[in-house]
Amino acid sequence: MELTTVWFGLITVLWIGYLCLEGFDFGVGLLLPVLGRGEAERQQILATIGPVWDGNEVWLLVAGGATFAAFPEWYASLFSGLYLPLLLVLVGLIVRGLALEYRGKREDAVWRRRWDVALVVGSALPSVLWGVAFANILRGVPLDARHEYVGGLLDLLSPYALLGGLTTLLLFLTHGATFLALRTEGGVRREARELALRCGLPAALAAVTFLAWTQERTGTLASGLAFAAAAVLLVGGLLATAAGAEGRAFAGTFAAIGVAVAGLFLALFPDVLPTSLAGGASLTVTNAAATPYTLGVMTVVAAVFTPLVLAYQAWTYWVFRQRVAGPAASVGRRAQPRRPVEAGRA
Repeated sequence: MELTTVWFGLITVLWIGYLCLEGFDFGVGLLLPVLGRGEAERQQILATIGPVWDGNEVWLLVAGGATFAAFPEWYASLFSGLYLPLLLVLVGLIVRGLALEYRGKREDAVWRRRWDVALVVGSALPSVLWGVAFANILRGVPLDARHEYVGGLLDLLSPYALLGGLTTLLLFLTHGATFLALRTEGGVRREARELALRCGLPAALAAVTFLAWTQERTGTLASGLAFAAAAVLLVGGLLATAAGAEGRAFAGTFAAIGVAVAGLFLALFPDVLPTSLAGGASLTVTNAAATPYTLGVMTVVAAVFTPLVLAYQAWTYWVFRQRVAGPAASVGRRAQPRRPVEAGRA
């Protein structure tokens, strides 16, 4: 197997890890005002992602760095053409991080409400814009013969791209709800399970429509099989939710997102950024790749450090695997409200 194919596959894995893990983070942030009616419930909800949210973002950093090193022309054209959406994603991630860090710094209800709004906005922007960005990558963007982006903002807002944004938003809401049902106790757990079903049905409809449209446009046999498997996994997760099997429900939404992302990259390969212009030139794994020496050195480094990173993150999830107790378990512990987001930080 050529190293260009190896690195395309590794970047696919990194995006799968990022969207599956950050997906439930985004969903939890979006559901905070829905399920967190009081401060105690909001503390409980935020405690579920407190130990892991910043570690989940590392997957994005590594995916971006790997793209820059392995496929520099892909990175350059991608960030040139999708500059505004990716900038808004970055703003959302910064605002979300600030909200998680600062909302517990003061015993002030107004202060916390403002940071809660920032958390919702910071979760909503990436949830929608990642779907828009990936839809545009699959559909193709206006690249000329020199691989330079020559379009405008409206070129990125096609019905297909907007459907992609709606799909990721609904999937992350469902994923976050199944995660909260798995990791909490009490009223939040029950309401999260019910909400997962209510969000899951429109999420499944949007996902099936988007994946079918993708398959019709650029799909291959491999991507079609992946999309079908993703649909089955999502439905299985919803059935497990209805049966109260929260572990299987979360595993179903997790696997559905991962397999769907794999299918999107299979539909894209061997292109990395197709052109939508008749006289333009698409970027492929061949013409966008770095030198063979660079890819060879990166492969050795990845072979050494990737298992270590995976082992560390798996250990983190194992350590913080217990359910987070409901408000009744926090009565009489005055210091508790200040700590949930920060207490799990490594």
